Amino acid sequence: MLRDITLGQYYPEESVIHKMDPRVKLGGTVLYIISLFFMKNILGYMIAALFLGLVIKLSKVPFKFMVKGMKTILMLLMITVVFNLFLTQGTPIVTFFGKISITWEGLELAVFMAIRLSFLIIGSSVMTLTTTPNNLTDGMEKMLGFLKVFKVPVHEVAMMMSIALRFIPILLEETDKIMKAQIARGADFESGNLIQRAKAMVPLLVPLFISAFRRANDLAMAMEARCYRGGEGRTKMKPLIYQKNDYLAYAALVLYLIISIGIGRLTLF
Repeated sequence: MLRDITLGQYYPEESVIHKMDPRVKLGGTVLYIISLFFMKNILGYMIAALFLGLVIKLSKVPFKFMVKGMKTILMLLMITVVFNLFLTQGTPIVTFFGKISITWEGLELAVFMAIRLSFLIIGSSVMTLTTTPNNLTDGMEKMLGFLKVFKVPVHEVAMMMSIALRFIPILLEETDKIMKAQIARGADFESGNLIQRAKAMVPLLVPLFISAFRRANDLAMAMEARCYRGGEGRTKMKPLIYQKNDYLAYAALVLYLIISIGIGRLTLF
């Protein structure tokens, strides 16, 4: 299960999406996620699905690899669907025990919420899978540059976000190693109910935290040894410059937003 988490990983490939400016991918991901919350009908979500499918196709990242990341949020999806099904008021479809009802409005909201969460996770994964941590840092710093006027340490914030994303697969790999070591010594993480499984995971926390702090300390020492003193006055080995494909991507994104939001806000019935 831990190896199924794709968020924060980079998938090396020669594709149009990989070569795009990271600012385009960051901005496109944010706007795509925002557009999902404007959808009110199935046509809007179909357009969003087509757009996401086209981006995945152009990225050359195997779709199976991206779908693996969905396994980790199945529980969240189930909880969201159940809460929306039973706690949304409207026209009842089925009534249980005379009080609890599944409504048409709840069913519609549950389906749309599940689709929205799925697209959100896959869309975010496309960005991280096609962008290196260094490019992510540079892109965030450029995009948030206007905040320097308000004395916000943009470079440091971008660096922290990039390191946090990079540490996700590292910590997952470390957790997997610790679990295998404890299983070899007789630990059981599979049997029992949900509460018993959760209790069995507690012994993982101490060695995992120690490993995380050790890695953070090693990283800090390595940065200091290389004379890292923040972003003030630093130059870039590869400065970000928009290319023709980046402007075309912006145009395609604007076209998608106009069509998807325009159609997605229509009331069909």
